[in-house]
Amino acid sequence: MAIKATIYKAEVQIADMDRHYYQTHALTLARHPSETDERMMMRLLAFVRHASASLVFGKGISADDEPDLWQMDLTGAIELWVEVGQPDEKRILKACGRSAQVVIYTYSSNSTIWWNQVGSRIDRAKNLTVINIASATSLALSKLAQRNMQLQCTAQDGQVWITANDETVEISFTVLKAAQAR
Repeated sequence: MAIKATIYKAEVQIADMDRHYYQTHALTLARHPSETDERMMMRLLAFVRHASASLVFGKGISADDEPDLWQMDLTGAIELWVEVGQPDEKRILKACGRSAQVVIYTYSSNSTIWWNQVGSRIDRAKNLTVINIASATSLALSKLAQRNMQLQCTAQDGQVWITANDETVEISFTVLKAAQAR
């Protein structure tokens, strides 16, 4: 018998001063048995960074043809494809071909090694942005994970603060590759 996903609920209040986006989202996150709290919280962070009414979680780990998050327009065209972790070159280039914009959030201590291996091979992807989160930050974020979460998220000047139970994690983003302006 297969182990089922663990369900996490999060009420996320977002105040994004950079994008002038102020909303509360009631999210359900299915954590795959092979997924860590750290990765799940990175998916949640990615949601906060790109939050909109049409942004949804994909099947992620359990599906090869879906990202961790995506946003489609009314015709079904993919506007935004968000990956968390260290996808391989083939998956990245496929995503860049299918979506108007692709963003990868990498966060582990070996992200530099991964980037050194794939960076030059995916440089031609004009619609790709790669962002690194310091390993210590992603680990601190993982400590906020609970089955039922109430999170307050503030974004300003390119930084994000996530607060839960009187504990705040400050998140800075290091851009490894920026998408070219359209």
